[in-house]
Amino acid sequence: MTPLTDRRSNPMNKMTAGPPALSGSRSLILSTVCSLLLAGCSEQSSPGEDGEAAERVQVKLALNWFPEAEHGGYYAALVHGLYRQEGLSVEILAGGPDAPVIQRVATGAVAFGLTNADGVLNARAAGARVVALLAPYQTNPRCIMVHEHSGITAIEQLADVTLALSQRPAFSHYLRRKYPMTGVVVVPYHGGVGQFLLKPDFAQQAYVFSEPVIARRQGAQVRTLMVADTGFNPYASALIARDRTLAEQPELVAAMTRASAAGWLQYLRSPEETNRHIHELNPEMDMELLAEGARISRDLVLDGVSPGKGVGYMTAARWRILEAQMVMAGVLESGSAADSAYTNRFLP
Repeated sequence: MTPLTDRRSNPMNKMTAGPPALSGSRSLILSTVCSLLLAGCSEQSSPGEDGEAAERVQVKLALNWFPEAEHGGYYAALVHGLYRQEGLSVEILAGGPDAPVIQRVATGAVAFGLTNADGVLNARAAGARVVALLAPYQTNPRCIMVHEHSGITAIEQLADVTLALSQRPAFSHYLRRKYPMTGVVVVPYHGGVGQFLLKPDFAQQAYVFSEPVIARRQGAQVRTLMVADTGFNPYASALIARDRTLAEQPELVAAMTRASAAGWLQYLRSPEETNRHIHELNPEMDMELLAEGARISRDLVLDGVSPGKGVGYMTAARWRILEAQMVMAGVLESGSAADSAYTNRFLP
């Protein structure tokens, strides 16, 4: 598999043993929002047919990791021509371990990037003027993966295990401050599931549609404990740009945000073509794994906010709660960046 090092641990840049299927209500939400948002996205001519390709605005989007299902909506906007319809020619740049996404956006090396909400707050506290524009994952995919036989059914019950956690991301500090973790030996997280498969008293951080799926394939009985259930729930895979781009090129920002939101609805509705493209870019992500990732993503993207506000909408309360949690965890010195760290004004 693609090396599963701590791909989301850089602050400057997975649920139950068997994830639930998309409920009927979620299906209705998806169908309704798709109809509204995709109504104006009719197919247009192929790139280059009448010279329009040369007229499109050239845009770079930096990913925080190698192409995976967590980026599905953005790739769907590319594959299905949604960026093209907005007059954009988008190049999606694969990331990797500790990809410097925020630095590249903040310096103008790329116009857009992807990171989590806690990364945005850390960045702004460090002076990087980046802003979240769209947050597809309303429920963060981060989880703690344990063996079913451990009897542990919630993160607060973690005890007498070896727990692999990265030392840098905010969630790691938050969990260790909030819960006693009696008898828990915290060790560095180096990626993969090798140690988990070998050691019955081993637990580790994960993304719910990645490492747990891989471990189950290799015969492990896995239970996933969502970090979001503890209350620490940063928006994930958020589209970001710098303040200057918002001020100087608002039409570009609006076009990129609209097409990306439509791309997420397209991906959740019909991910197969996009998954084939992701598989071509990252062969270690096979079609079965990508299909599972898309299926699990539906419940993480579509929530109670989506029907009224649309995919990607963010609230001030969520940002302020996250900021306070990060201060409590000792990750931020003070809370003063939440209200300026995001904007909904470019959403459809």
